[in-house]
Order: sequence, then structure tokens, then C-alpha cells
Amino acid sequence: MNEGLIHLYHGKGKGKTTAAMGLCLRALGSGKKVAVIQFLKDGSSSELKVLKALPNVEVETASKTVFSFAMTEKDREKATNDCAELFEKARQIALNGAQVLLLDEICAAVKKGFLDSAVVEDFLKTKPKKLEIILTGREPLDFMLEAADYITEMLCQKHPYEKGIKAREGIEY
Repeated sequence: MNEGLIHLYHGKGKGKTTAAMGLCLRALGSGKKVAVIQFLKDGSSSELKVLKALPNVEVETASKTVFSFAMTEKDREKATNDCAELFEKARQIALNGAQVLLLDEICAAVKKGFLDSAVVEDFLKTKPKKLEIILTGREPLDFMLEAADYITEMLCQKHPYEKGIKAREGIEY
């Protein structure tokens, strides 16, 4: 692998994490070392069970969390601490030879103030040359859009939730 590039999957549609996980799986299949860091997610999503069982992959997630709009001040403090710890782990993993790094929901972590945007921006500018980075989230900040080499926007045109169908294990999570 030559120079590592930056991928951004964003938007209000379903499939951002799914696409990112697919890229991680492809990288693992080619023998690359992969790290998955999930901000604001507690690790209960089904695909992580499979990923954790594979060689050459490290998975780090937040502890139990609630949606940011429902957070108490104590919840926000915990989420901020979780995000800071996860980001530091991501930096260490990047320096220790990971070839692909997924920063899942980093857009929300920064947008909602759980991570310092300047720190994330600096990381993207100074990342190891061969490191491939995947960013996901609904609303990327301008510096993320500028740093990305690939940008894919997921649009929601129709979703079963609109009919009252709840998220299903193994499909949506």
C-alpha cells in the first residue's frame, strides 16, 4: 500500500458504518492490520462479534451510552472522557502500525463537543503517511470534508422506521 487516503461516509441515510465495516473487512482479507474505534457507541452491534474473532483487528468502543439529546450533564462528562480516551487509543494504534483506522461516529463526537476539533484536524493532517483512515457520521465538519480523498454521502429516501418498524438485530445493528 502506498500513501494512505482518507474516506468519509456521511449523511442522514443508513449505511455509513456498514460501508466502513465492509472496507475494514476487505482490508483484513488482504492481510492488513485494522483498528475500529467507535465513538458514542457501546459495542453492542452484531458485526463487532465477528470482527473481534478475526486476527489483525483491534476494536475499541465507548462504554454504555445514551443518545446525546437525552444526556444528563453527568452523561455528557462521561461521553467526553470516553471520546478522549478512545481518540488517544486511536492515535497510539496509528503510531503502532495499523494500516486501516476506522473512526466511527467521529463526526458526531466532534460536532457535539465531545472531542476537540483542532486535535482531530491536526491528527488528520499529520497521520502516518501509509495509514488509511475512515471517518463516519451524519454531519462532518468542513475540515473533514477538506481532508477526505473519498466522500460518500448517504441519503435517506425511504426507511422502515417511518412505518413504525424498529431497528432489527443483524440488519440495522
